Amino acid sequence: MADFHEFYPLRTHNTFGFDAHARLAAHIRSESDLVDALRDPRIAGMPVVVLGGGSNVVLTGDLDACVLLMEIPGYDVTQDDEAWLVTAGAGENWHALVGRTVADGMPGLENLALIPGTAGAAPIQNIGAYGVELRERFVRLRAFDRQSGEFVTLDLDACAFGYRDSLFKHEGKDRYIITAVTLRLPKTWRPVLNYGELARELAAHASPSAAQVRDAVIAIRSRKLPDPSKIGNAGSFFKNPVVDAVKRNALLDEYPALVSYAQPDGSYKLAAGWLIDQCGFKGFDEGPVGVYDKQALVLVHRGGGSGTALLNLAHRIADAVHGRFGVRIEPEPVIL
Repeated sequence: MADFHEFYPLRTHNTFGFDAHARLAAHIRSESDLVDALRDPRIAGMPVVVLGGGSNVVLTGDLDACVLLMEIPGYDVTQDDEAWLVTAGAGENWHALVGRTVADGMPGLENLALIPGTAGAAPIQNIGAYGVELRERFVRLRAFDRQSGEFVTLDLDACAFGYRDSLFKHEGKDRYIITAVTLRLPKTWRPVLNYGELARELAAHASPSAAQVRDAVIAIRSRKLPDPSKIGNAGSFFKNPVVDAVKRNALLDEYPALVSYAQPDGSYKLAAGWLIDQCGFKGFDEGPVGVYDKQALVLVHRGGGSGTALLNLAHRIADAVHGRFGVRIEPEPVIL
């Protein structure tokens, strides 16, 4: 049975560390907890918000909603001749899951090490880093369909993954609550070293192991990104914008140092951090909120600030980038 808490503090449930409260909140540790909570008459007509690690949200104030704190555990492995299938409960810590699979001799997630959050949140964002996206390892997920009142299984096609995008950001946003995720890790493994930064980190290793790739990713991310337990942040705040070849080439003519990555469809992904840095915002402070001095893509909260102040800064940065480069950058986190 899910227990409800009134005016529940959320400061420790969002990695920015913003002070906010939920009108009601419940810890969800099983699928039966979830069903009980959703059927409780106290939340009738009330908006429902699901929070995992709170590493991809900006809280702009108290939530007049029922917040479900997703804590469902679980780790199960099956296999066939070609791959391991790993099923994780939605409440499992993502970085710990990566570490466990690598330690258990099942490589494939190492490029996604040190990404904050939970396994259940990973498909919503289609998390990705250093040349690997979740969808490349994804098989299916289990979710509660609030429309039908039943648990359903959604496969790769149904989830409609895109760049930091999925079904769960659009028509499935308030419909599905993810409770478990199943990933496929091929037994024939080769390290993905497409990103120059990662390749340079591993230059001393002719054939790096999955553990060495994971450690390299952790080292790079630790240098570039602040620890949320010390400085409030949500990792990369802006998506890398995608432009066509004509726009990219025009920018490259004007800015030869432009950082861009070719995409399979002929478009180019531009490094949002580079664009922001060129506009002079790296290390910028505006009271309790600001831009991290080691990575312009990261917005930080040093305490005593608000989500609204952070969003105002984000808008100012986005407008500056658009004014200089004619490119729109969009936030990755969900604004609540």
